[in-house]
Amino acid sequence: MAALARVFSLDDDGIAHLRELARPAPRRSRAPRRPERVTPSLLRLMRTWSDTPALVLGRYMDVLAATPSAIALNSCSAPGVNQVRMVFLDPEARNVFPDWPRIAAETVAGLRVGAGTDLDDPRLTELVGELSLKSEDFRRLWAKHDVRAKTAGEKRFVHPLVGELGLSYETFTVNGAPGQTLVVYHAEPGSDSAQSLALLAGLPVEDPPMSSPAR
Repeated sequence: MAALARVFSLDDDGIAHLRELARPAPRRSRAPRRPERVTPSLLRLMRTWSDTPALVLGRYMDVLAATPSAIALNSCSAPGVNQVRMVFLDPEARNVFPDWPRIAAETVAGLRVGAGTDLDDPRLTELVGELSLKSEDFRRLWAKHDVRAKTAGEKRFVHPLVGELGLSYETFTVNGAPGQTLVVYHAEPGSDSAQSLALLAGLPVEDPPMSSPAR
């Protein structure tokens, strides 16, 4: 295991993923997955974050819930959107994310983390198959087998009304909901991005659904 980690220059996430793959998988019949839903208590909490862009991602990076500020910041954060599909198949994604190559690589690595070792899951097979057929960039990145969990970092957005924003983000595992991740964005106090974020928070959003189940 250590030799493989050195050969492939794996980080801690990659080594953990390799160990999971090496474990013999128990034989079991596959029961259909239930639709992923956000708990009512977490939805109530998110409703109090009127000025904070926050969203909950499911196992396959479906947006399960989002605050109005998150939707105003970026339409790919609307409930029901699959962020992997949006990043690779929506031409507008390269305009929204100035650092698109990095975002694309992180998105694929995050998808592998969410999928874990269950690479035969029908939903994952369908999503990877579609993207592999339609996007050469996705096909190349998926073949690299990078595994990297998003914990915290910086992300730049370009918004048609306020221009470029540089935001920090933090991610949190949702206890009791395997595969769900809460992502919260914030700006440096007093910065231009903070002022732009406050402006976006004041814009009306057309009756956005707070949450949407993912299949």
